[in-house]
Amino acid sequence: MQRRQSSKHSKRPLQVHHSNQTDLSAWRKGGTVDTEKSAQNRQSLSDQKNGNEQDSLEQALSYFEKIQDRVSLKKSEVLQKHLSTMESIALKRGLPPEGFDVLLDVALSGKLADTVNTRLLKSLIPASAIPESSIVSSVSWFCVSKCSSNIQLLFLRWLITMFDFIDHKEQVHALYGIFFSFLNDEKLCPYICHVLYLLTRKENVKPFRVRRLLDLQSKMGMQPHLQALLSLYKLFCPELVSITLPQKMKTYFKNADGPWKAAINAVRQRNQANSTVPQPLLLGTAQPHSRKRKWNTQLIVPASSANAQNLVVGGKMSRADSCSANESFPVEQLRTFPQLLQNIHRLEFPSQMGSVLTNPLLLHYMNCSKDESVYLRLYYWMGQTLQEECTWCVVDNNQYEEEFRGFLETVYKAECFLQEGFPSCEEFLYRSLPLWDGVSCRSQILQLVSWIPLSTFSEMKSQLCDPLAQLFFTSSLYFKCSVLESLKELLQNWLNWHVVQLDSESDSQFSSLNTTLSGLVNGVAELINFVGRISTAALHLEKSHTFLLYFILDFYETVCDIYLKYKLPLLIMPPAGVFYPALLSMDSVNLNQLCYIMYRYRTNLIAAKENEMSKKKIQQFKFSSQTYQEYNQYIIAMVGCLWTSSAFQKDNHPEGIRLDDELLKKTGVREYKNSFNIVYHPALMCYAVDFLQQAWPDDTTFNFNLIKGKKWNWYLRYLYGQGLEGLKLFIESSINRVSKASQSKAEDEDEKV
Repeated sequence: MQRRQSSKHSKRPLQVHHSNQTDLSAWRKGGTVDTEKSAQNRQSLSDQKNGNEQDSLEQALSYFEKIQDRVSLKKSEVLQKHLSTMESIALKRGLPPEGFDVLLDVALSGKLADTVNTRLLKSLIPASAIPESSIVSSVSWFCVSKCSSNIQLLFLRWLITMFDFIDHKEQVHALYGIFFSFLNDEKLCPYICHVLYLLTRKENVKPFRVRRLLDLQSKMGMQPHLQALLSLYKLFCPELVSITLPQKMKTYFKNADGPWKAAINAVRQRNQANSTVPQPLLLGTAQPHSRKRKWNTQLIVPASSANAQNLVVGGKMSRADSCSANESFPVEQLRTFPQLLQNIHRLEFPSQMGSVLTNPLLLHYMNCSKDESVYLRLYYWMGQTLQEECTWCVVDNNQYEEEFRGFLETVYKAECFLQEGFPSCEEFLYRSLPLWDGVSCRSQILQLVSWIPLSTFSEMKSQLCDPLAQLFFTSSLYFKCSVLESLKELLQNWLNWHVVQLDSESDSQFSSLNTTLSGLVNGVAELINFVGRISTAALHLEKSHTFLLYFILDFYETVCDIYLKYKLPLLIMPPAGVFYPALLSMDSVNLNQLCYIMYRYRTNLIAAKENEMSKKKIQQFKFSSQTYQEYNQYIIAMVGCLWTSSAFQKDNHPEGIRLDDELLKKTGVREYKNSFNIVYHPALMCYAVDFLQQAWPDDTTFNFNLIKGKKWNWYLRYLYGQGLEGLKLFIESSINRVSKASQSKAEDEDEKV
């Protein structure tokens, strides 16, 4: 996720050194300042300072590594010194990978008091990655219970927070049974469940573990952390977990990263705001732009410390190194699609799951990977991130709205790439839409709405449609149009998914698809009806605004072709509150669009009728006669308006525009029957005027009665030439003008003229 360099960095106070003061004095005396020498002096001082810090860090690590006996913090000035050094350097620029072995061993071995161990654990902030060997060693200390239960708890919280910073996880996965054995500890159980949730693979799900979790659940009740593991086990092995669990995702675990989150953000920001000298402790293979937040940091593919020796300047690796990496292929070396194809079976997935979102090759890999734990890790990380960073759900996060907007944009682009929505985004939308003001990150939120997976409308109505409707009716015209555009894309995504499913299903499996098809038909129908209701109300509120009507008709342009284009047995006519404002619209674009929509409805209905009457294929879904009746009523109204000049007589729709002759006479309008034909219609009158000027340039009376007979045919040709293709298709398909012989004869006469 590319961002501009933060303006925050350009406003840092200038650092004043003695060398600068000397140069300033020389300038005041009339001398010149050697800027290049001054810059070199500043760089030299910076390098000297970093060197001193590095020496102090090495001395502190050496001291903690050699501790054998218990040392009192109050009585040992040396311990106080090295502990303070460790904390200051860790909070300033993070600790290198080699420091974690030493500090974790000391903190968990019980050699020092809990006060010291707590400070050590809280200072374990990584600058790049955490070696897997450090975790394995610390778990061994964790098991022998040399440290207190409070330190064990703090270590688990640290492990959960830093899980995505561990360079490899195969050995950590091998410790699954050890972690599982600590479930009986009531105090540690929530955090052990959290660790297991992050580690669980399909092969970890065993019958004895399921029984153990069920026993704990019977003792403790339906605890969220136990429910999380059971839900995960049921996903991998549904035959082993027979109990019914809530399908709706919840926040299973409490936030565990309190002591470290702010420190990690500060370290990343400080490291990236330093001079242009390459920073060896930066996370990632390349120096990124400013990224303040944790989730922005995790959008970069990390450089594994264990594989650092394989990385060469320029991104190239020797043949020997490439051959030696038979077990796994680090993703930070993945550059091209051929590389992905060659190494797809031994690709080592990144520890930071967020980096998948910005890497097209890794997204390709996700499409190919059958490992459900990969998806679960990504969904879990994304769900936690969206919940914690949402700017309108967290009071003090308004200052990060721009970055959160960029993050949502990245998630949306990943969904478009994968052509499917993320379940964690769906949960985020359902949870946050009732709190949304309709302004913050508006474009990104509505984009995410368009990728909500198909589900029962009863669930969507309360969690999606109701909050959207409240905002829709109380917001601006532009917001209404944006919502309609988003719902149109949502409908298209559902329909495209259905087409793909049809293509992928074999004939033998078609019978199993019918249940899904009926659910899809019902869901799509409910969505279309919902859009029809809010569109009708919106046109009343906005006085049939042309811009709004365009977006409504654009939605129905998708609806009218559902049967033929998307192979779904469904056709729903627009409500009268949409059809008549479009028919009587004063804008030719909307009228032309309505004509095209009605033409496509006719084509789809004829195809459906032919299929119903055909005996070759049994129709499991038949259109209601009400659909045909409603279409016929609309066609009568359109033909009466545009062609036969009988708009107010023949339209028998309950919400139509039929009026009694006596009432029409009272209006005082002359030739009211012609008011909405193709000559007098408000949307087409400008074309009629232009046609009269071209046909009778000397006539300034604008006598519209001249457009009849052969001139009517000329006028039609003129309209068709103005790009009104929808009007042309409608008239040619729905109006029987004359017989073919008479029509060809009339055309010949027109050509002679």
